[in-house]
Amino acid sequence: MQMSITFWLVRHGLKESKIGDVSLTGEGIFQARSTAYALSKRKIKAVVSSPLRRTQETAAFLAHTGGLEVVEDTRLRERANWGDLSEQTFEEFVAVWDRCTWEPDYTPPSGGDSVRIAAMRLDSALRDWADRCEQGSEIVFVTHGGLITDFLVCTFEEEKLNAVCPDFVALQNGLIPECSITELIVEGDGSFRLGLFADVCHLAPRSNNK
Repeated sequence: MQMSITFWLVRHGLKESKIGDVSLTGEGIFQARSTAYALSKRKIKAVVSSPLRRTQETAAFLAHTGGLEVVEDTRLRERANWGDLSEQTFEEFVAVWDRCTWEPDYTPPSGGDSVRIAAMRLDSALRDWADRCEQGSEIVFVTHGGLITDFLVCTFEEEKLNAVCPDFVALQNGLIPECSITELIVEGDGSFRLGLFADVCHLAPRSNNK
């Protein structure tokens, strides 16, 4: 019987609304703690994070809960980050981002990866970590919403994605909320299977008394 490896793809918590490699907000910290609690009963073997600060801070909560250390993997970085070019306005960044989204092989001359290259990075990381761990293991990847959808769009047929969310490709930029959890299974034969998608049930509203 073929075994599998389960990856929990977690988008970072809510980040500060400013340019550069920014930290989580107070709300983002609450989200990260809630996500750590939600996954605390899983038998997580590793917590792997993008090198950006917002993912590292989110991952720290998940790793601490499981008595683990955060492992950095640059392949989990977003395809582009506002601030990679110091003089780029947010409007310019969004325009480039949108063009890349609709033209998967377009590599912006201003820096960053194409959708296709970003998806290949995550594919490589998933397969590499699957090979490192025993079959049946569970691994958390703390990464970015864009990278998750880049991978899904480049990996799965549109019909399968639409079964998860109608008009998946058209809506992809808004489908992965902060600290949502997506379940991705790497089967024993190397194929991928999508389970739980962008789940936020664990992010219950905070009480006004807390």
